[in-house]
Amino acid sequence: MKRVLITGAAGFLGSHLCDRFIKEGYAVIAMDNLLTGSMDNLIHLLPLEQFTFYHHDVSRYVHIPGDLEYILHFASPASPIDYLKMPIQTLKVGALGTHNLLGVAKAKGSRILVASTSEVYGDPLIHPQTEEYWGNVNPVGPRGVYDEAKRFMEAITMAYHNFHGVETRIVRIFNTYGPRMRVDDGRALPTFFSQAIKGEDITVFGDGSQTRSFCYVDDLVEGIYKLLLSDYHLPVNVGNPNEITIKQAAEEVVSLTGSSSNIAYRDLPKDDPKVRQPDITKAREILGWEPKVERADGLARTYEYFKGVVS
Repeated sequence: MKRVLITGAAGFLGSHLCDRFIKEGYAVIAMDNLLTGSMDNLIHLLPLEQFTFYHHDVSRYVHIPGDLEYILHFASPASPIDYLKMPIQTLKVGALGTHNLLGVAKAKGSRILVASTSEVYGDPLIHPQTEEYWGNVNPVGPRGVYDEAKRFMEAITMAYHNFHGVETRIVRIFNTYGPRMRVDDGRALPTFFSQAIKGEDITVFGDGSQTRSFCYVDDLVEGIYKLLLSDYHLPVNVGNPNEITIKQAAEEVVSLTGSSSNIAYRDLPKDDPKVRQPDITKAREILGWEPKVERADGLARTYEYFKGVVS
C-alpha cells in the first residue's frame, strides 16, 4: 500500500484530502499541531488501520519512518483572522515547515505538493489572474505574513526542484468553501452562514463590490489530486472562475437560509483584495480539470453542514 503524508490534516482542506487518499487506497499519515485544525474533522478515520495521526508542528524537525510516495503540505493558518493572531507561526510554517518537508521529500525520493494560494497575487493589477502574474503584495502590511510565507514556499520549492531534483508540484488555491470550514474562521461564507442562521446582521466589508470566486471543496480536491499525479512542476491555479461580488454572496446565503438578517456594512480591511478570479487555462489544458459543482448546489450542501454546527 502506497503511503502519503498530509500536513495540516485536521484542517478544512487537509481532512478532505485525507478522505480522498483513503478512498484511493493509500495509507495516510496525517500530521497537524491542531493550532487551527480540529480532530472532529478526522474522527471518522481514526479506527482505520490505514490511517495514522501524528500531533506535531512541522516547523520543527519532521521524521516519518518508512517509505513515502507523496507529501502534501497543507499546514498553515489560512484565514485573515488566524494569521493576524498568529503571524510568527504563519511565517514559520510557510518557511521552516516547507524546508523541513522538502528535506523529507529529498531524503525519501517522494513527490511533494505544496499548497500555495491566490494571495501570492496580493491586490492584483491584472484580472483574471494568470500564473505568470507576479503579484502586487505589501510585504509589511497585515496580510504580508501569509502572502510572503506562501511566496517563499513557492521559491524554496522551486529551488529544491531545480537544485536537488526533487519532484515538486505547486497549487495556487483560490477561495474554497464546503463542510468542515470553521464557523469562526472569519472568512466570508462561514461568517455569512453563521450570522444568517442566528438571525444576526450579515457583515459585509466595504460596499460589497469586491469580488471573489468560490470553488466547492470536492472540485478543489479533484484538481489537487490531478495536479499531484501530473508531470507539471510549475504553479497551477485551481479555483472556480465564476466571479461574484461579496454582496451577492451575502444575498445568496440570506435567500438560501430564509433568514431575516439584514446586510450591515463595515470598513474595508487594509490591503483587502478588490478582485479575485483565477484564470484556469493551465488546469484545463494540463490537468483536464475544471469545477463541476454549481454554486447553488455547493451552498446548499454547505448550509446543511453549518445547520449542524452553528449554535
